[in-house]
Amino acid sequence: MRAVLCREYGDYHDIGVEDVAAASDELAPSMVLLDIATAGLGFANVLSIAGTHQNSPAVPFIPGTEAAGSIRAVADNVGNLAPGQRVVVSMPHGAFAEQVVAHADNVFPIPDTLDFPAATNFPTIYATAYASLVWQARMRPGETLLVHGAGGGSGLAAVDVGKALGATVIATAGDSAKLAAAKSLGADHLINYREEPFREAVLGLTQGRGADVIFDPVGGDVFDQSLRCIAPEGRIFPIGFAGGTIPQIPANILLVKNISVHGIYWGYYGGWAKQPRTAETITRVREAMAALSQWQSAGKLKPLVHATYDLSNFATALDVITERRAIGKVVLTT
Repeated sequence: MRAVLCREYGDYHDIGVEDVAAASDELAPSMVLLDIATAGLGFANVLSIAGTHQNSPAVPFIPGTEAAGSIRAVADNVGNLAPGQRVVVSMPHGAFAEQVVAHADNVFPIPDTLDFPAATNFPTIYATAYASLVWQARMRPGETLLVHGAGGGSGLAAVDVGKALGATVIATAGDSAKLAAAKSLGADHLINYREEPFREAVLGLTQGRGADVIFDPVGGDVFDQSLRCIAPEGRIFPIGFAGGTIPQIPANILLVKNISVHGIYWGYYGGWAKQPRTAETITRVREAMAALSQWQSAGKLKPLVHATYDLSNFATALDVITERRAIGKVVLTT
């Protein structure tokens, strides 16, 4: 089968597609063999290939943590999945290939209303938005959600999930096309941070109170300024550090504003982290994915795809992400 193979850590331009042994259909207990139709890309793939991500596997490895496709075979003890089902899968690596063997706990059915490219949004970025806003923020209808980086995949997922929860959404981005994408998903207010300071704009839109929940995939100064436009008892989520700087959190601001900072690392819930998951966590993840699937079927979620690229053009696809040109999900097809 074709697969992107990382033989040494380094620049993603220095690796390529190779012919590797196809996955075996002689499956260990609890495992599932999938034919991959599409795989999602993100900045974490760049870090993993470079060997700087917390989940960089030992080389050689096939990158990619999220995919959509059809089940080819299941182990004898897998009772909730069947060959032929359309599914998404979350995994520590292995998605940039034509086939993959994954644990059944990380494979989730998808509705017929969801095509494979759009489905790659769900195993990681929509799941992260759900975990942030539902599990940890406990977001209530009518609360104000501030989403940074609202033109990228993670930000747009937060806008979409926030609107499904009944939030008033303020979206920030650096150009009009990205803001237009956020508006298409229901964002109520748009802020171009290149044209006006978002801190003052957020305070103005909320009559000085600030945002109840802040979803921040950028970090750096964006996080620092967010702490100054968050409402009392607000909740802020550092999702990533696309701006390149990891912020230092001043405890005095947390104290005087009664706010909380919540870390969200989907790898823990998705089974990629070193800590083993509990049965309760596995059940919660399956319930979350079912809820997202139901919302999408009901028309509450509208995942966006920036573009699709053949597996052989994975480096070009990653360029779109590193150059911050993506509006929505960048997808590989097999």
